This record gives sequence, structure tokens and C-alpha cells, in this order.
Amino acid sequence: MTDARLLVVEDDQDIANMLRIYFSGQGYQVDVAHRGSEALEKTRQGMPHVIVLDIMLPDIDGYEVCRTLRTNTRTSHIPVIFLTQKDERSDKLQGLELGADNYITKPFDIEELKLYVQNAIARSERESLTDPQSGLPSGRLIEDQLRKVIRQKGWAFMDVRINAFEPFKDVYGFIAANDVLRFTGMLLGEVVDQYGTSNDFIGHAGGDNFVIITTESAAPSIRQALKSRFGTEVLSHYNYLDRQQGFIMAPDENGRIQKAPLMSLTVGTVSPSTHVFADIREITELAAEERRKDIGS
Repeated sequence: MTDARLLVVEDDQDIANMLRIYFSGQGYQVDVAHRGSEALEKTRQGMPHVIVLDIMLPDIDGYEVCRTLRTNTRTSHIPVIFLTQKDERSDKLQGLELGADNYITKPFDIEELKLYVQNAIARSERESLTDPQSGLPSGRLIEDQLRKVIRQKGWAFMDVRINAFEPFKDVYGFIAANDVLRFTGMLLGEVVDQYGTSNDFIGHAGGDNFVIITTESAAPSIRQALKSRFGTEVLSHYNYLDRQQGFIMAPDENGRIQKAPLMSLTVGTVSPSTHVFADIREITELAAEERRKDIGS
């Protein structure tokens, strides 16, 4: 079973409902969009692990949806499987040239489609392309983005970490902790949408650690909004008593039960105007150093 998020983009209600029921039964979190514009909006709001995309849609076609996804820094990594009634070689080539991961023709074998979906997700995780919890770019994709910007000007790299995440996970469990990671990824997207640009990059370095690559001018507003909104909205992940008392009782590294603070965000920011970088490793190390200074601020 899996809790990966699948976005089905299909205007045929019967096929969309069939795919939703089938993949939900396989353990996927399934969302459905009936129009291309709706698919782009849903992808922006919550990053799916894979998209099953019909080509013939009532507004913009699947090719245009795929092209938009591939040209956007924040969605270019998402696997796309085309679903269509067309079976001409030229149509398949057009889809694959746009960066689709696979192509299946109606009427299709649902078991075959399931394997395509499973393989696309497994490849992303195996190649360190996406984080399995948040669906955000990770590992190699973060490094690729840093290599692109290191010789440029005007950018800022933000190291974002959830403070007191481990005590929360110890008390509330893995499922609740994964919900916090998904919430954080969505929050980062909303804040960057508001204060940054569509070319800004959001990644999940692993565990409780996220990264943002934005413009130097937007970074202060993003930092302030992230810390403020997270501090307020993360409270919904705690029970009433813990919210009221402002702490939780959690085991320390020696197993002793003690007070632990509620979760907050710490953020470290570096840019070419504040530091000189010899390589991408220095960017991440100096940003982590700045983040450690942020604790308690």
C-alpha cells in the first residue's frame, strides 16, 4: 500500500471516477481535475507524486498542461503519464518530446496503468528526484538548481527547518508527523506564490528540512510570512491541552519525559551580496549556520 498523491486529469466523469475508486483502493490519495486549468491550480496547491493526464480536455489540451508543468521550476520534476484515445505515432512522440514519462491509449488495462504509476514514483524516489512525504524536489534536483544560480546575481537561498519536530513525532506518531511535512510543503508554496515568483524553487532536503531559492528582494517577506503563518497554523496539529499549555511532554534522548516546545520554523538566508561561495556545498553550509542563529528569534 502507498499514500502517494495521484492527480487524475480527465474530463470523462465515468473514467475519472473509475480511476479515483481504483487507485484509492490501492492506497493512493487521489485528486481529480476535469479541466487543464483546474489541473494546474491543483498542482500548485498541493504537489502530486504523479499525474495521469488526458490529452483531450475542454479548455487547454494535455500537451499544453504538460508544457506548462515542464517549464515551471516548481513542477518540472512531476512524472506525467498521458492518457488518450489517440494512437498515432506522431501524437506519442509529441507527448514524449514534452517530457511525459509514459503514454497509454484508451481503452487501457488498469493494471498496466498501475504499473506505470508505480514505476514513475519509484524512479523519482530512486533517483532522489522527489521526497516521498511532500512530493517536493529533493536531492539531485536541489543540487541542480544550486548549480544553476551559483554564478548568477540577485538570488537568495533559504534553509528552512521545523524546530521541535522530533518531539512532536515521538508523541503524536509518524502519520501525524507526515501530515505536518505535507502541511509545511503546501505552506511554503502558498507563501512563495504570494511574495515570490513562479520561477522560485521549493525543495525538501529530507526530514524536517526544506529549502527555497528565490530573489534576494523577496526573501525577507517570505521569511517573515513563513514564520508567522507556521507558528499560528501548525497549532491545529496539536490537541487542545497541548495548545493551551504551550508545550508537550516528550521523551529526551535518554528516555526521560520532559517539556518540549511547540513546533516553529527557523530560517537561514544567504545570497551573493552577503557571502562568497566557492561551490554549492558552501551555500548549504552557510545557510544552515544562519538558520542555527535564528533559533529563538
